[in-house]
Amino acid sequence: MDDSHPSGADFYDPRTGGQALRVRGVRIEGGAHEPARTNCFAIYRIDSGSGTVAAGDAHHPFGPPSLLFFVPYQYVRFSADQPVSGEVIEFHANFLCVETFHAEVGCSGALFNDPYGVPLVALDDGAAAEVSGLFSRIRREQTERGLAHVEASLAYLKVLLIFSTRLKTGGGAGCETATAHRHPVLSRLAVLIEQNYRTWHAPARYADALHVTAKVLGRLVREHLNTTLTDLIRSRVLTHAKWQLLHTLRPVKEIAQQVGFGDELYFSRLFKKATGVSPRYFRDFETAVRGGSNLSMSSGRASILQPAGRADHSVVGADALGGTGGGGAESSTRRHDNEIAETV
Repeated sequence: MDDSHPSGADFYDPRTGGQALRVRGVRIEGGAHEPARTNCFAIYRIDSGSGTVAAGDAHHPFGPPSLLFFVPYQYVRFSADQPVSGEVIEFHANFLCVETFHAEVGCSGALFNDPYGVPLVALDDGAAAEVSGLFSRIRREQTERGLAHVEASLAYLKVLLIFSTRLKTGGGAGCETATAHRHPVLSRLAVLIEQNYRTWHAPARYADALHVTAKVLGRLVREHLNTTLTDLIRSRVLTHAKWQLLHTLRPVKEIAQQVGFGDELYFSRLFKKATGVSPRYFRDFETAVRGGSNLSMSSGRASILQPAGRADHSVVGADALGGTGGGGAESSTRRHDNEIAETV
């Protein structure tokens, strides 16, 4: 590998006895707190306290009761106005492959990887009680480790994700999120980014196409998504790159060119800033952790915006683990005689 295990990280690795699912308490007395960067999906349940959380380059206010969703390798920083308490569930794709679960409930695009929404689900009292019960059941299964505790934990986790997805997408009663009230300009912006993110990197291009000024468009993105348009475009580019690194054998240079970066070194610096690791480390480590099973999935063309009900198994998972396809119909499982894995 081209760089060492990053300091301050808490990566799941079955080769060292790591657990693919874990539940732990969260307590932030006040001020800033940066959880160790992890290669797991994370679901935070906020029971009390409030503040702002940075998820990558975006900053979102939060308060109780609510759920927060973060993707693997994402930088997270809490700034607590009042002491925060709750719990967090962390799970790796080896425990639950959100990529394939997406075909069933769409939880990947709705909860973990919606670049055009917020990673938060507000809860009413009834929903908070149900969520708390599911956390307790998962924690008990992991603690007592009784008969078929892995299967039971997996079942409860799936129910939690389905329930949360219903709440966020309007399929359940009692909760509303910012996603449900997306500004019409931002809806059109999302479509434009999906169509052009590999070639349009300048915010002005999108503003011109939407017939608004760059200033107005930037303000809408900040007010509704708590980030900048530049970061929104960059996030979509990196989402594509992660998918390609995980599920294809394309060289880093080719992937960089695919998303409009002729300078591989600049692309690699951008990737490392966002994930904490280089593209080559990301590919090597995750492929080793997964035993190469990530390369058994198709890299067929798929969009984050594709409804889950229309997805088939050749494209599902396009927006999981920070990865969306959109990179051609080549199957990563077919290692032809002249196709050699990248040496890193």
